[in-house]
Amino acid sequence: MLIQEQLEKRQLSKYRLSKISGVPQATVSDLCSGKTDVEKCAAGTLYRLAKALGVTVEEILESARQEYRSSFETFKSNTCHHVKDMGDVDFMLKLLETDEIRTLYNKRWYPEALYLLAMLDYLSRENRIPLCTKYDDIRAQRLKKPVFPVGVLMTCAVMKSDEPRRKAEREAIPEFKRFNIFESGVRDVV
Repeated sequence: MLIQEQLEKRQLSKYRLSKISGVPQATVSDLCSGKTDVEKCAAGTLYRLAKALGVTVEEILESARQEYRSSFETFKSNTCHHVKDMGDVDFMLKLLETDEIRTLYNKRWYPEALYLLAMLDYLSRENRIPLCTKYDDIRAQRLKKPVFPVGVLMTCAVMKSDEPRRKAEREAIPEFKRFNIFESGVRDVV
């Protein structure tokens, strides 16, 4: 959350922010801990906090919205739809400009970060574009637990067999498989 980040950046305590902004310390603490939803705060409270931290109210609200984490399946689907809607190269450019891979990785949202990096690498190969070396440190990582599409896991459960999982491993796109993500249908979105 932006408020917590700004406190750390400016080396301010919650108590000090409370004194500077005039917002009760309990409110500042509740916002930082997530006990109080930023979007439900009074406009005046957000304004005083934003002014004290040197940011805008919009930045605080946007930061709160970005903290929402959808299911990994929803994230994957949204990513594939973005690729389809934007086109490979525009998607890659936007991904590099926003540095979303690094942002997600720093948040410790490893499956999402590695999925985007795999998508970037896959699209680079498909379009014969050299790999961006900006993420070489992240490329050395791998998810500890393999991630399969929900459909594959459901089929395994219904069939009471691991064969769908083995098939998914064989057919996985190499760039995804490298991170222990077994994905084969990134272009199969409707």
